[in-house]
Amino acid sequence: MLIGLVPAVHADIDVIYPAPESPSDVRHADILELLNGALKRTADRYGPAHCRPAAVPMNKSRQLLSLTQGPGLTLMWGSISRELQQETLPVYIPLRKGLLGYRIALIRQDRQAEFSRVSTLADLMPFSIGQGRGWADVDVLREAGLKVVTNDYPLLFGMVEARRIDLFPRGINEVYREYQAQHAGNPTIAVESSLALHYQNPYYFYVSKDNPRLAQRLEAGLRQMIKDGSFNEIFWRYHGDDIRQANLAHRRIIEIPGGDALTPRSVLEDSRLWFNPMAPASK
Repeated sequence: MLIGLVPAVHADIDVIYPAPESPSDVRHADILELLNGALKRTADRYGPAHCRPAAVPMNKSRQLLSLTQGPGLTLMWGSISRELQQETLPVYIPLRKGLLGYRIALIRQDRQAEFSRVSTLADLMPFSIGQGRGWADVDVLREAGLKVVTNDYPLLFGMVEARRIDLFPRGINEVYREYQAQHAGNPTIAVESSLALHYQNPYYFYVSKDNPRLAQRLEAGLRQMIKDGSFNEIFWRYHGDDIRQANLAHRRIIEIPGGDALTPRSVLEDSRLWFNPMAPASK
């Protein structure tokens, strides 16, 4: 009878996440804020947690191997894929509200008139689309009937310049920075001004199948952040400027089918979890 009177004791846990690729690599600062916020909000129930990066950077394949076979990573993050869904426990809260599914293309500036005439998926079929090798987007685009050419990511900008590909779609939180970084070396490229592509491309946390407690904890913490408004605040603080610059409400959005097959219907139908390009942008 005394067992029920003894307070639960939670051991501290270490949460090891993927290391940045360099000291200046801050591409996932928003993800780390969400991770720390979720763990902090669940400390009373699950106990203290201490986050630290892995000792060395890893590509996605090595991250998955470290996570599933260990010892190494406690969690990783990235776009949904069949492999990740099969090998891990995804936490089905889209960390960037599906923002990466809205794509604006880099093109040659002298080809804008061609793309200004595109308004449907069928209109897009004759064009070649550049993508990085191994990207989850490749399967989505090919299954929709589009012509995809793959290469190493750094080479794709020059392929636009050289007319070896017609367009290189990028996330709206990527395209303007990449244009600024690449324009000097590829002076004919431009950000296409009239279109956006959209397909489901959510970013999730992934944990080992041997660690369902952490998956439950992360989902609980993220849902608390959605409820208290901090999730939305982080989203707009990191991505609001890009969203406003993209001006999606004034672009023709071409829907690419098939990208939603790996996300549960209940998640897809929860509007709180997804970016709505037609809603007013937060300041």
